[in-house]
Amino acid sequence: MPKDGFTAPDGSTVTLEKFRGKPVLVNLWATWCGPCIKEMPALDALAKREAGKLKVLTVSQDSKGKEVVGPWFEKSRYAMLEPYLDPENRLGLNYASGMLPTTILYDADGKEVWRVIGGMDWNGPRANTLLAETLGKAG
Repeated sequence: MPKDGFTAPDGSTVTLEKFRGKPVLVNLWATWCGPCIKEMPALDALAKREAGKLKVLTVSQDSKGKEVVGPWFEKSRYAMLEPYLDPENRLGLNYASGMLPTTILYDADGKEVWRVIGGMDWNGPRANTLLAETLGKAG
């Protein structure tokens, strides 16, 4: 897991280490990224469906941070997703994908299991297959 800090919804600085202990799905996104916006409702549904087993972190890479992400989240009204911010792209630089969205799954021990570069239907069969082993389900 990268050790770089990013901003939690309450304004504090956190690292991915804080979320160790259960699997965490880190989704790097931005308000200007069409595929990112398209997959947010499915990520919210996934976070709700797997609550208690999986933490879904949506970390904005918008350079204007809370100024643009705050109003966007207020309008979107997601049940589970929260506006984490990384306006300096510290996390994004660790993954070196150069694309958004980039999504990384870590197991409970903080080990990277896999990553997806580009959009994904998080309610579809491919996502369910990818998540099954880590979440202890049959494919």
